Amino acid sequence: MRNVDRILLRKLKRHSRLSSDDVAEVNGLSFAVRELAANEDLIRQGDDPDVSAVVVSGWLARYHLLSSGARQYISFHMAGDWPDAQALFLDQMDHAVCATGPAAVATIPHQELVRAISRRPTLGFAIWRETLIDAAIFREAITNNSARAKPARMAHLFCELFYRARALDLADDNALDLPISLPQLGEALGMAIATVNRTLAELRASRAVDFRGGLLTIHSWPKLVAIGEFEPGYLHLKKPAL
Repeated sequence: MRNVDRILLRKLKRHSRLSSDDVAEVNGLSFAVRELAANEDLIRQGDDPDVSAVVVSGWLARYHLLSSGARQYISFHMAGDWPDAQALFLDQMDHAVCATGPAAVATIPHQELVRAISRRPTLGFAIWRETLIDAAIFREAITNNSARAKPARMAHLFCELFYRARALDLADDNALDLPISLPQLGEALGMAIATVNRTLAELRASRAVDFRGGLLTIHSWPKLVAIGEFEPGYLHLKKPAL
């Protein structure tokens, strides 16, 4: 259980300053660990949850479910992320969150979080900042999908995920385990599966990056950044990842 505290605090400290009293407040929270299978929903669109969850291991994805059954993936989340922190402030979820592969989350009762925020407002600001950074990622995703060419679009997403993972010590110097299927990648980037394959082939040919079998391999970070027009300021990390 204490490992959950460490994972959560590591993430919050990347963008917020926490005092020893804030840390003690987090250490006093109770957690229930939940295991998720690949593609299993943590929370569904329309739910009214009474807990929030922190990713302990694996990857989760936030998505909108359309009436046709199609999905639009909005963001991807790794260990330390709080993909449904918005549930603390909203009455009903307007999106869903699922695991992209086997994953584990730690759920925290909303009542406990509200009491913790009341006692330690700076902790509340850190949680709020977590949701604001999520919103910044959403805005960047809108720009990425609507204004960038397909190779730049895919390269930008790869840059973002690798940069965020490096900031949390979840990636090697040039590789990241990324359990996202090609259909999910297409649903995140607004591409048909044939277009995903063509775009991946183009990026491989550039010798900047490769992605296959759930492994993202960076061959040239500067080249990938240039292709994806990646500027990490929107992630609001106090410590640079690369």
